[in-house]
Amino acid sequence: MDANEDLSPRVMDDNEDLSPRAGMEFDTLEDAWEFWLKYGRRMGFDVRKHYINKSKKDGKITSRGFVCAKQGIRGSEKEDMIRTRNRDDTRTNCPVKLYVSLVRETGKYKVTDFIEEHNHTLHLSETVYMMRSQRKISEVHAGLIELASSSGIKPKAALELMSREAGGRANLGFTEIDQQNYLRTRRQKNLIYGQAACLLGYFQKQLTTNPSFQYAVQLDNVEQITNIFRADARMIIDYANFGDVMTFDTTYGTNKELRPLGVFTGFNHHRGLTVFGAALLYDETAESFKWLFETFLVAHGGKRPKTIFTDQDPAMAKALSEVMPNTYHGLCTWHIMQNGIKHLGNLMKDGSSFLQVFKTCMFEFNDEIEFEKTWEDMIDTYAIHDRSWLDTIYKLKGKWARCYMKNEFTLGIQSTQLSESLNGDLKDYLRPDLDVAEFFEHFDRVIEQKRERELRAEFNARQKFPQLSLKNSPLLKQAVQVYTPVIFRMLQDQYDLASATRIKNRQEDLLVHTYTIEFMHKPGEFIVSYDTADKTFSCSCRKFEIVGILCCHVLKVFDFLDIKTIPNMYILKRWTREAKSGCILDNRRTYVEEDINLSVTQRYRRLCPKLVRLASRAADNEEAFALIEKMIEEYEKKVEDIVAKNMGGHQLPHQMSLCSGAENLDPNQHLKDLVERAKGLKKKEGRKGGKRKKSWVEKQTKKRGRVEVNDEVPSFAPNMQNNNYDSHREHYSHQRTYPVTFSTPMMTSELGPIHSYQTSFTSFLRAPLTPLLSQVSNPVDVSQAPLTPSLSQLTPSLSQVSNDAAVCQFLLKWFLLKWLYVFKWVLAASQENEVRFNYGLTPCVENTNACLETQHFFG
Repeated sequence: MDANEDLSPRVMDDNEDLSPRAGMEFDTLEDAWEFWLKYGRRMGFDVRKHYINKSKKDGKITSRGFVCAKQGIRGSEKEDMIRTRNRDDTRTNCPVKLYVSLVRETGKYKVTDFIEEHNHTLHLSETVYMMRSQRKISEVHAGLIELASSSGIKPKAALELMSREAGGRANLGFTEIDQQNYLRTRRQKNLIYGQAACLLGYFQKQLTTNPSFQYAVQLDNVEQITNIFRADARMIIDYANFGDVMTFDTTYGTNKELRPLGVFTGFNHHRGLTVFGAALLYDETAESFKWLFETFLVAHGGKRPKTIFTDQDPAMAKALSEVMPNTYHGLCTWHIMQNGIKHLGNLMKDGSSFLQVFKTCMFEFNDEIEFEKTWEDMIDTYAIHDRSWLDTIYKLKGKWARCYMKNEFTLGIQSTQLSESLNGDLKDYLRPDLDVAEFFEHFDRVIEQKRERELRAEFNARQKFPQLSLKNSPLLKQAVQVYTPVIFRMLQDQYDLASATRIKNRQEDLLVHTYTIEFMHKPGEFIVSYDTADKTFSCSCRKFEIVGILCCHVLKVFDFLDIKTIPNMYILKRWTREAKSGCILDNRRTYVEEDINLSVTQRYRRLCPKLVRLASRAADNEEAFALIEKMIEEYEKKVEDIVAKNMGGHQLPHQMSLCSGAENLDPNQHLKDLVERAKGLKKKEGRKGGKRKKSWVEKQTKKRGRVEVNDEVPSFAPNMQNNNYDSHREHYSHQRTYPVTFSTPMMTSELGPIHSYQTSFTSFLRAPLTPLLSQVSNPVDVSQAPLTPSLSQLTPSLSQVSNDAAVCQFLLKWFLLKWLYVFKWVLAASQENEVRFNYGLTPCVENTNACLETQHFFG
């Protein structure tokens, strides 16, 4: 069915004459086809177009045939085909037809032949909407289908909603299968140039929306995309305000290839989740993590966090020590517990005494001496056969034990559970068959939901104030106005605990006053020091240095010294209501705007409800409907003229150059350069499944001559077969004028995708023969071997034929056939010249140390 043909169902007039007869005339062929569609719908049979004849003189259509969709029979060649599942017959050789011919004198088309009797049962009036000729997805419905898909609404639910709106599925104009086909076709069109081009198109769309969007991709030595990083304008702003402490986690596999999703997260001023950046990684090696952390810092203007929490990954720890040496690296306590279960088994089960002691060492001790004593007692008490894991984790105690972390600013975080909560939301919305661009679109939707929670918290903070436990307390009155509600409640709890403490002892020297604080109902002492010179306080619990909130011990001293308000030095901006006030500069020293189209959004929000309400009212009255439709056509032209006039000769804000200073370059130049060089997204083998890995030749034979050059370019060079891609990777991002090359790529990049493929294919055909024959001592003239072409004859033909990628499939088959003869001949010659071949097709000569590694392309 032609997508450009209008096959949508029509509203028919009962008084309209729909009885075909010989001699009827139509002004155009479109009118004849429209008549045939209506006639088929009324009678209950599906229709289609048949033959067409054109004049050789002027190219006009002289005759056209319209038939019943059941006309003809299935061909005998299709009957003989072997299929896994046979399709039911739909053809009955129905004779119903309507033929029209051109009348030269009038220019109209006249019915010359019409047969009315069918040889099959007609459809019911309730099912005629299911006929193919009566089905079409309109532009409006297409937009609704795409909107529902991008919003995560299941196709079945979206179809039900649209059918209810239309008054039933019979009035909808398409079926559930049409909806599925439309989504699949749309996805295939988006991927027509491969996942790499689709991904870069997504980046271009984001850049158009907001120039502060940051992205970076890494290419390997065959110029396939391996690692991807992105951060939008909101992430740039949030990191500038709340990027002092963050977590990084890669435990979520995104799709069927199980690429690790790395997410940088942290706490906002409402102590809720905020995201600073995300990355899709090819692997979890130290080189990949090092590239990612360096890219992250570049995207955020070089600002390094004070603290970062990760899982217990040696590769990640190595990369962090090299890229962020001054950043405190903490380990996720949840992952430590999981590793403990793996290594210690039943000792770590819930309720065990060993687990209780282990948690006490991890979370409760403030004193290092207590920790060491309890740890030694635990080791002595429990006879553990294999203590290797405990010894390893003990050496890392400075990254997970509370008493060793009291000098670090952590906001109270001890795990990557922030990322885990995000992963849980991702699982609800993502499917394993998403391509990388679709993944990022759905990821954006999940991020928007998290941001909606922050907006809800911000609304509640402005809408209502928490209750004060002491209504007349000046300190609490100040705190409720300054802090966000969740932080105020944390401070109020400390203020309440202060009433349960007492000053056990105090020592007031000339410069420093020292107070010993203890609780009335539990053991433990805390030392609070007060410097009278600079008016600063410090407590041995170090709660302010860790979380950024005053502890109950300091608040007790405040009460003793008659300090009624919190000094400004002890109010962290990140916890206040004004935490996001101020302007943020990106890495190009330009101001970051979260939504540069905010005014456009507001205008749309004002117009949309009015127009929807107007359309709803006009649809109830025929006269009002005609008036509105006429006005829409008139004003649509005027609006288009105004927009075209305003755009002429002017540059939109989002089309500004991405480079600053003297580098006034094309804002899309980096993206274009990357599109030209990137040959696809590097494929990652899944971790599950027992199917045998297929060679490149086997994959190509199933494509029936179609050569894919965008998503997968085979690596023909022998030294590309190993996995040492990391030393040859290249870095691209729109922030740089030119790519920074870490190492010279093995293939030239000046050629386009097709030419690079042709060059590689020629090298592939030449490579196996020349070195193989050169290794044979006393070689025989190959041209004399039966059915074997000489190298001198083969090389020119290879260069010529490889310029046409369409015949590469045929050439490959021909070459494999010739290769069998060559290989057989070399084996025979090797027996005479003492040349032996190992099992892996690696020829080794006794008198030489060279061992040539050949391509294994036999599958």
